[in-house]
Amino acid sequence: MDKTFQPSEIESRWYQEWEEKGYFSPQGGDEPYCIMIPPPNVTGSLHMGHGFQEAIMDALIRYHRMRGYNTLWQVGTDHAGIATQMVVERQLEAQGINRHDLGRDKFVEKVWEWKEESGGTITRQLRRLGSSLDWSRERFTMDSGLSDAVQEVFIRLYKEGLIYRGQRLVNWDPALHTAISDLEVISTEQKGHLWHFRYPLAEGEEHIVVATTRPETMLGDTAVAVHPDDERYAHLIGRKIKLPLTDREIPIIADNHVDREFGSGCVKITPAHDFNDYDMGTRHGLPMINIFTEDACINDAAPEKYRGMDRFDARKKIVEDLESLGLLQKTVDHVMMVPKGDRSNVVIEPFLTDQWYVDAKKLAEPAIKAVEDGDIQFVPSQWENTYFSWMRDIQDWCISRQLWWGHRIPAWYDNKGNIYVGENEEALRKEHGLAMNIELTQDEDVLDTWFSSALWTFSTLGWPEETEDLATFHPSTVLVTGFDIIFFWVARMIMMTLHLRKEVPFHTVYVHGLVRDNEGQKMSKSKGNVLDPIDLIDGIDLETLVTKRTAGMMQPQLAARVEKMTRKQFPDGIAAYGTDALRYTYYSLASTGRDIKFDIGRIEGYRNFCNKIWNAARYVLLNCENEDCGANSSSTVHLSLADQWIISKLQETATEVEGAVSSYRFDLASQSLYEFIWNEYCDWYLELSKPILWDEDASPEAKRGTRQTLLRVMESSLRLLHPMMPFITEEIWQTIAPLAGCSGPTLMLQAYPQGKPELVNQAACADIEWLKSVIDGIRNIRGEMNIPPSKAIPVLLRNGNENDRTRLQQNSRYLKKLAKLASVDWLPEGEEPFAATALAGDLEILVPMADLIDKAAEISRLDREIDKLKSDISRLGNKLGNQSFVDKAPPAVVAKEQEKLQSQQHALETLEKQRQRIQQF
Repeated sequence: MDKTFQPSEIESRWYQEWEEKGYFSPQGGDEPYCIMIPPPNVTGSLHMGHGFQEAIMDALIRYHRMRGYNTLWQVGTDHAGIATQMVVERQLEAQGINRHDLGRDKFVEKVWEWKEESGGTITRQLRRLGSSLDWSRERFTMDSGLSDAVQEVFIRLYKEGLIYRGQRLVNWDPALHTAISDLEVISTEQKGHLWHFRYPLAEGEEHIVVATTRPETMLGDTAVAVHPDDERYAHLIGRKIKLPLTDREIPIIADNHVDREFGSGCVKITPAHDFNDYDMGTRHGLPMINIFTEDACINDAAPEKYRGMDRFDARKKIVEDLESLGLLQKTVDHVMMVPKGDRSNVVIEPFLTDQWYVDAKKLAEPAIKAVEDGDIQFVPSQWENTYFSWMRDIQDWCISRQLWWGHRIPAWYDNKGNIYVGENEEALRKEHGLAMNIELTQDEDVLDTWFSSALWTFSTLGWPEETEDLATFHPSTVLVTGFDIIFFWVARMIMMTLHLRKEVPFHTVYVHGLVRDNEGQKMSKSKGNVLDPIDLIDGIDLETLVTKRTAGMMQPQLAARVEKMTRKQFPDGIAAYGTDALRYTYYSLASTGRDIKFDIGRIEGYRNFCNKIWNAARYVLLNCENEDCGANSSSTVHLSLADQWIISKLQETATEVEGAVSSYRFDLASQSLYEFIWNEYCDWYLELSKPILWDEDASPEAKRGTRQTLLRVMESSLRLLHPMMPFITEEIWQTIAPLAGCSGPTLMLQAYPQGKPELVNQAACADIEWLKSVIDGIRNIRGEMNIPPSKAIPVLLRNGNENDRTRLQQNSRYLKKLAKLASVDWLPEGEEPFAATALAGDLEILVPMADLIDKAAEISRLDREIDKLKSDISRLGNKLGNQSFVDKAPPAVVAKEQEKLQSQQHALETLEKQRQRIQQF
């Protein structure tokens, strides 16, 4: 093995071998275990959320593969209708053309060309993360098999009356000219105004005041609503308003939805341009007047003077006109949430259009029952409440999008408006007896990408054909996902699969938290806190990182702020930590259901963990290569107390890890492994092995037993750790395994260790814990008294019982070696030496001080340190006592200064106690 661990050298080499040898494909086994990857967008690149999610899935897959399950991790990508179309359209714009210049067929060809050339970024990055996906089965939501499945489902549901075409309100993106889902709408806080307008009654001199943040929509008002119990307006219910700027009269209606406390308590109702108004308009049978074009300009349904105006220009003009008519009562500053398209960044309009819908209410009933009956379980279980809340109030699902890239809707129209749904025009003419002189035109829309991904668990396995894979791996075992798509994806998969397959798509939904920065803030480019997993793996220099973080920023001030933050946070860039360290950081944070605060300090710690394992393996090889390690079953071995203890701890750790993984507590699994490997094996057992291996008087059987234990526990530890740290464990295992008597081409196909209670020796564990507590006590005295670790010291023991005496007799060799002792004896009764003390249970440990320290020199040294601490504490106290600093500084800075002060105060207290003890000697 190389002297130092170099992750970049081994990662690509091992991943290439694993993939080429086909180790990621199902290996057989009596029980299947299947995970379907949430298909990332083909336009996407790996972000921290992806990295966390993929790491969780890979640990589950590798764990169950080693447990002997017939394991499949199905891979694939989503065609990402809007995102992909935007990418290709921008490329065309750079060439001075647009998609309409090409036409639909040529444009789709261009998209396919882009996909083949540039659409594989995220799949390459998944490989860098060590994801053991079965690449031989890679699917794409637009490939021929999945496209056939999508068409089959649409036709079937249409014929069953579960898909229909209708006019309803949708989220409309005026820049992209398409309906979008709620998930693609980002609400942002924005300063605006609340305008109060007077609407005159049609008869008499009275008027009513309405308040609105969108004056332009008044051109489509079809009612004014008040609360039925609002005494101020009870006498007006049923009367009519003369709608300003139009020639229309509209009614005053009563509805319980009206908030009497908002504005004037009177609400203008525009059913075609507000979701709440649409529901109210439907309840009261109000007309639906759409006043916008697809570009969000005023259309011909509005008064002529406003036609063709942009909505925001129309807003200004309408306010001016109403003010000139004396109908503007007042304008109030108002902070509101404004919906914007996540791709286009333009304000989204509720828009009344003809779209295709799925009757979700009928499909929801069995999907609710499946979770109620326990056929599908959520982890953590509280997410079931979120699922039920959404499903019991479900609305019909808009599945059409006004795009060219996607699954084109298999529906045709004749010139009379009749709709024909089927596989193709030829089949439809034959089915319906349509003559060739009847012109048929296919629907221009494509299906929402969530429609195809709703079929993901079974379409990827060959459905609608009843394939062997479908019979073997469906239902899948577990779905790993974020809570933000429980409704958009998880619920829709459950509904579709139950309806089409009469079975659940998966048995467990593991819902993980979102990855945030170390202060709990959402990662965003504008905040300058985004971390790229690949940068953490490979490293990145400061200038490249700054360029990457500020790329594409149109606002110089924002770019400058992000640059400043980046230079302050990463003055030396980001070091290369390697894949294993990044993955282990994810696992250490993976407590179920909580958002994850990612602190780069943790990944540094786990890089050190990798180095610790590497150095431990080198120690094992140094002491075991070309030596008798008891691999021959006929060899006699003697297991020392330390050997029996570490074997026992290995069994306990394996049991703990199994319990943690089965409950999806990867934080507990990683913690248990870390503590065992770092603390028990590396820090203690390797040291405990030295007195035997390096002692010329130790028997060959004892040396053989210790070498055997060193190897076997290391080899088992590598197997335990492999699902979380695949690369370093494979590299070391290839060298360690033959010496430990193991064989096989790869660690990833070895059996996963399971705890064996019969191998746990409680007496050995108790004896070693006693030894550790005594050594820790001695080391604490060394630290407090500033005695060098290399100096051999005498130790006296007092107040021990018979167990302590027996343990001392059995372990004096270990004790002298590990604690660097000149001698260890029982204190004669009646003596009271000049000594520092520590406790190990009831046992008192004494280290005589007379010959170890220069009392005067040590007190002088401590006085200097105490004076410096007092000065620092005074300075920090003054700073935190300055109200101006506390009020103006960022909370994180104030908190850091407070933590520093507490740390200094604790250090001062410790040094003063130490000085007092020395003074007493």
